[in-house]
Amino acid sequence: MTVTENPTARVDRLAIALADGTPLLAPVSLDLRPGRVHAVTGPSGAGKTTLLHALAGALPPGARATGLVTVLGQDVLALAPEPLRRLRRHRLALLGALSGGRQRRVALARALARRPDLLLLDEPGAGLDPALRDEIADLLRELARRHGIAVALASHDAAFVARCADEVLVLTPARPGAGGGAVRAGASRTSGPVAARTAVGLAALGVEAHVGYGRGRRRILTGVDLHLAPGSCTGIVGPSGAGKTTLARVLAGLHPPTGGTLTLDGAPLAGSHHARTREQRRRVQLVPQNPLGALNPARTVGATLTRPLRLHHTTPHEQCPGRVAELLAAVGLPADLAARHPHELSGGQRQRVAIARAMAAEPDVLLCDEVTSGLDADTAVGIMTLLGRLRAERGVALTLIGHDPLLVREHADAVVQLGASPGRALTRGPGPARPGTMAPAGSAWVR
Repeated sequence: MTVTENPTARVDRLAIALADGTPLLAPVSLDLRPGRVHAVTGPSGAGKTTLLHALAGALPPGARATGLVTVLGQDVLALAPEPLRRLRRHRLALLGALSGGRQRRVALARALARRPDLLLLDEPGAGLDPALRDEIADLLRELARRHGIAVALASHDAAFVARCADEVLVLTPARPGAGGGAVRAGASRTSGPVAARTAVGLAALGVEAHVGYGRGRRRILTGVDLHLAPGSCTGIVGPSGAGKTTLARVLAGLHPPTGGTLTLDGAPLAGSHHARTREQRRRVQLVPQNPLGALNPARTVGATLTRPLRLHHTTPHEQCPGRVAELLAAVGLPADLAARHPHELSGGQRQRVAIARAMAAEPDVLLCDEVTSGLDADTAVGIMTLLGRLRAERGVALTLIGHDPLLVREHADAVVQLGASPGRALTRGPGPARPGTMAPAGSAWVR
């Protein structure tokens, strides 16, 4: 089919907030065109579902909107109840995420029986195994193209988005008085997935790094490619000396790369932490391998967690104690731990404090370096459960670095293996090994 120029739906500087001023959606604009799949991604709380519901003419109770939302030329936020019902009945379909692949196909079939012009889907790939997830993604692309439907979907799943989306819009959470917004990624295409070409998230291309000086200088990373999309979990494994920690430090701006490029949402990202903007430093956080060595022994837990709150201006001074208690609760620690020093904590407690410190900056990318090493099995399981919850609830791009490939593969969507030769990353799955590439978790190692 031929894609027309006239959009099926248009969102123009739409912002939504509750009556008390609490922002639900930062100002966003987009066009939804026939025959194309448009993905909306971003962390939890950024307003993905709110945006989909606004396209259907629905706002949360007590919420107010500014800007314009039109579907087939009609202002859906200003339509009278009866015309809005007719539009929803005949021209528009909105589906929540349903459990089970068959249920989703049935729901899609029911929605398509009305031949809608606009199809809105909330997390259509959530909870599916990779094969079924890919089937649903391919089906959506085919339906959009064959029937000329404008499809808009909200998803945390980077692989799902990469497979089916023609356009990607990344929402960022709105903060009171700080705005927020959206970053558009992706481009026109006629066939094939967006794959790792999408500019969303943190990306590394051809990264090289050396360690040492003079005659002792040696290359430890060679041609590593990496893409950390919102809500994804990427594992990095390999033997000691392969460059796992060096790669994490390069991404965090703590070790200078000697080659390649880094980008954050498509914008160049300096290799040095000091050359990055405060906002870029906030968005990429590292949880080190040894929290006892990384936590200042002279500072209490409360002071440690307060520092990033004040440094990144995420919390007013008078609200910091309450925010510290919230951070401790989020990592499963009692509020009274705020008065203790690092040496007064167990290994698992210190690791949770290190994670809380990183989360205090409200990052988009969390680099976790051997966070379960030296912990007993039960504590390690608790840490991994915590990280999985943070990823699911906040849409953080998570990177797990570890020696244990089984542990990493259990939690990661994709895995990069750094080989024994310096910095050589191997794919997993069929086909030849190539430096610095990724493949979905769950298949055999390529040696």
